[in-house]
Amino acid sequence: MSQPSAPSRRGFLGQAAIGVAAALVAAAPAQSQIVWQQDQWKFPEFDGILHSKRRIRLVAECNVINDGEVLGAVRNALNAMHYGFGVPNSEIQVAAALHGPANLLNYDDFIWEKYKVGEWLKVEDPETGKPAVRNIYFPSKSGLHYTSTDPNNPGSAEMDASIQGLQARGVTFLSCHMATEAQARVLIRRFSLKAQPEEIVHEMLAHTVPGVIVVPGVVGTVTMLQSVGHYSYLKIV
Repeated sequence: MSQPSAPSRRGFLGQAAIGVAAALVAAAPAQSQIVWQQDQWKFPEFDGILHSKRRIRLVAECNVINDGEVLGAVRNALNAMHYGFGVPNSEIQVAAALHGPANLLNYDDFIWEKYKVGEWLKVEDPETGKPAVRNIYFPSKSGLHYTSTDPNNPGSAEMDASIQGLQARGVTFLSCHMATEAQARVLIRRFSLKAQPEEIVHEMLAHTVPGVIVVPGVVGTVTMLQSVGHYSYLKIV
């Protein structure tokens, strides 16, 4: 688990997102859908994770991007549990619960390009050296076609810390609906848009990366996973 660091721009962005989220209920127009009912999201899909019968269950919560640190931490946890402790992959269930700025890892290239997410959140594309206009954290560099079965080899699945690579190993990514609502409002202010918040939210929800489950709110979801699903908890800060 990483250790808390000194205040930074990343920390400021995280606090800003939290502040916006806290103000949502008071400022929301009647048509907003900030508070989701059970029939408004993919509850049956999540319920299968909540009641997973796998022996080892872990939820990793993260609200900062920090060069995709949550992805590396989840990869390392999987490797340690499987190789270091001999737990079969079939007995491991991991959920990555993302909110705050990290919530944007759940959205595709369309959103990153249209809303200049890399510029907003200070994410640089290593291929261009410029602010990312694509979700650099989603695709597997190998296209899931690995050149080695040695877990220590950079060309192996075990060294792949992309979202796509981790999903292929059974990790489920969770997106925070309340964070998305907050971020839609930030984008409206940032670009002086005339669109209503729910228009932006619906657009974002239509552009989640494959396999993501958008949950009503990550904090409540993590609580359910811990209390009902008996998941171990890892906080990435």
